[in-house]
Order: sequence, then structure tokens, then C-alpha cells
Amino acid sequence: EAGAYPLRFDVQYPGKLSRRLIFVKWLLAAPHYLIINTFGNLQFACSLIAFFWILATERYPRGLFDLWVNTTRWGVQVGAYTGLMRDEYPPFGWDRGAYPITYDVEYPGKLSRWLLFVKWLLLVPHYVILVFLWPAAAAVWIVAWFAILFTEQFPRGMFDFLVGVARWTYRVLAYFSLLRDEYPPFSLT
Repeated sequence: EAGAYPLRFDVQYPGKLSRRLIFVKWLLAAPHYLIINTFGNLQFACSLIAFFWILATERYPRGLFDLWVNTTRWGVQVGAYTGLMRDEYPPFGWDRGAYPITYDVEYPGKLSRWLLFVKWLLLVPHYVILVFLWPAAAAVWIVAWFAILFTEQFPRGMFDFLVGVARWTYRVLAYFSLLRDEYPPFSLT
């Protein structure tokens, strides 16, 4: 069941969106991306350390888990902004609830040692589907850009589709990054 998966992602549907901001959001978000890129490198190191920690203890170190999830949440907030889903400038930092998005991953209990070696392989069916969903999402985003330019509204169906593709992607990423052992659902919801 997709709704029961221990990763929650959602973006509040916006009201009226700015026509002018759609031209410059990527530039305004540049300071965020400089910092997030640094933390992204740290996430890679966290995953390597966590691999060996899970192998030895069957647990993901809580501090590294929180760093990984919080860094991703920050990136998700900035992505919602640059993805035209929100006009509010995202906060610098990890405060949950400081921005109208939800990104949470439940801390796991015991994790499987053997899954460490095959998670990437088990995700092949997801990769095959996502390789088609991502270009579709890019095309929908371009159409939505023009819709916002002319109507100041993000068409609801397009918005929901893009949030769904992102949700699917984040679930696959959490599984691949060793945060969860539950296999991600094949679902946009």
C-alpha cells in the first residue's frame, strides 16, 4: 500500500503564482544550491558509513539518518520553489514545517544486512518506469510554466502528477540510500 510507505512527501497546492518569479526562481535559489551541494557530498559519505554500520549492527546511525533526511528535506523545499510549485522563498535550514511541503522518513528499526548488497538491483523495475516518467514530467512542467505565465495558476492535474513523480523518486532514493528496507510501491500516490 503506497499510503502506508514510511516516507511522506507532499506539496501544498498553491493559489495564485507570480508570473515574474517564474523567470528568476532558479537564480534566486542559487545560494541554496551551493550549500545543498556541499551537504549532498556529505550525504554520500553518510551512506558509505551507514553501509558498514548496518553491516555490523543492523542499524542506521541516528545522527547520520537525520542529517540525510534533513538535507534532502532542504533540497525538496528548494526544488518545490524552483519547480514552480511554491512562490514563498524557502528557508535556509532544516526546520520541519517551516515551508508548505512535507518530507519525512520514519527512522527504521532493524535493517537487513543482505539487502545492502542487492537494493540497487531490486530497483531496476523502478528505474525502467522512472526513465519514462521523468521526461513526461519535464514536458508537463514546461506546459505548466506557460500555464502559470498566462493564468497565474498551476493546473491541478499537472501539479498532482509532478508531485507524484517526485514522491515516487524520493521513495526509490530512500530505499537505494539504505534509509528503509521496505520495497517502494509502484505508485504516484
